[in-house]
Amino acid sequence: MTWSLGFRLRRYLRESLWVIPLVGGALGWTLGIASADLSSVSEFTTRWNYSAATAEAVLAAVVAASVGLVGFVVTVSVLIVQMSTNTFSARYMRIFYRDRAFKAVLAVLIGTFTFSYTLMRHVEEDDVPNLGVTLAGALLGLGLLLFVVFLDRAIHRLRPVAVAALVAQAGRKALREVLAEAARPDAPAVVPAPYSPAGEPVRVVRMTRAGAIQAIDFRGLGRWAHDNECLVVLRHPVGDFVSAGAALIELYGRDPGPEADDRLRSRVALGVERTIEQDPAFAVRIMVDIAIRALSPAVNDPTTAVQVLDHLEDLLRMVGQTDLSDEGAPLEEMDTGLVVPVRRWGDYLTLSVTEIREYGDGSIQVVRRLRAMLEELSESVLPGRREAVLRELERLDEAVVAKWGSTVDVDLAGRSDRQGIGGPTGRAE
Repeated sequence: MTWSLGFRLRRYLRESLWVIPLVGGALGWTLGIASADLSSVSEFTTRWNYSAATAEAVLAAVVAASVGLVGFVVTVSVLIVQMSTNTFSARYMRIFYRDRAFKAVLAVLIGTFTFSYTLMRHVEEDDVPNLGVTLAGALLGLGLLLFVVFLDRAIHRLRPVAVAALVAQAGRKALREVLAEAARPDAPAVVPAPYSPAGEPVRVVRMTRAGAIQAIDFRGLGRWAHDNECLVVLRHPVGDFVSAGAALIELYGRDPGPEADDRLRSRVALGVERTIEQDPAFAVRIMVDIAIRALSPAVNDPTTAVQVLDHLEDLLRMVGQTDLSDEGAPLEEMDTGLVVPVRRWGDYLTLSVTEIREYGDGSIQVVRRLRAMLEELSESVLPGRREAVLRELERLDEAVVAKWGSTVDVDLAGRSDRQGIGGPTGRAE
């Protein structure tokens, strides 16, 4: 199995809605057979003994209840998906698909169904699986409890601020993983994207099909580069959509021949869209989408945009305090190894601020919170990155003057407020 196929398989299993419930159903069937055999060879307390008619009635009720609850869970999930895609961003659904509570409740309920249905076949007039009947009722109770937990989580996660918090958490996790990879002794060299290496490559590996780069096996490519005495230069960062036939990898130094093309391509995982793994900027993209959708005239909810800016600020602070060189790698001094294009601080900042400023300049609440975020970042990021923050503050000043310069609220729009409107400003009335 190639690395890219393994990555896609792991991601599919994490996002699949049927694999864990199927496992639950198989375990329920197996446990039903084992419980029936155990009941036939062991004595159970007389307090929990059942007649054959009672056992059949209990198991039939459990089967019907578990099937009904599965249908109700699916209905609630469909409503959640519909509301989330209309209110937030369709890209957020990749996180919802990984909700363990949703998969757990389906697995327990389907397992309860298969367990009870299997056990019904072993109910006889003179041989009742008392232990299994009691266990079926307990499993149904567990399913009900998990359903309540799932419903509680789902309702609370329908709030925009909860969605922004989940996306920001996923972005921070992806950023920590990227930083851990960059801290390895054999970490690849990084350069700004796009870039132009010096000299001509001895070989260019091209895409055989179109797709978004979801992940890259940096360690595998680095080992291959050293083993083959080549300089492997990736032309696109994680998150780029690359067309079929476009250049994917350039090789410098020794030409390994055409047989290396497939091996190198197998170290790059492609998909129909971006994922947050190895791509913290995609988390920023999702949060910005939620904010600008809230700022649309059809919704007109600037408070949601302000709450998104709260979590954007936290993620941007983490990026801004990351000590990665912004100068690029001296490719002419490298003979072997791996060179990867990455996003810089300015790229993250532009992605986070530009569209919210563009669509939110008509809301005093948004421009005040945006100013507070930029002022905070100018004090907390690394010194070399403050200039980019100051440039964004200048753009915000120009946008405020253009929108509010001829109105009586120009003084209000020009202040900073971490709550948008209503926070302590420190000025005397």
